[in-house]
Amino acid sequence: MNKTRRSEIVKLKAKFDDLKSELESLLDQEQEYFDNIPENLQSSERYSASESAVDALESAVSDLESVIDNLNTSIEN
Repeated sequence: MNKTRRSEIVKLKAKFDDLKSELESLLDQEQEYFDNIPENLQSSERYSASESAVDALESAVSDLESVIDNLNTSIEN
């Protein structure tokens, strides 16, 4: 890989790193909200929606980690 393409990938990786940090922050906020839902609401629609949001955000963070790992691999080669 030439220097120009490697430089572009490094810039993209930095953007993905920033996105991952933002997503992790949102995930932490949603997880805290979910963990603090009172027992009497744990069978509610709100509880279910929050649980789904936590699962989706965890998946998104994991997917971004995979993208970042792949970008790191492409830079190293």
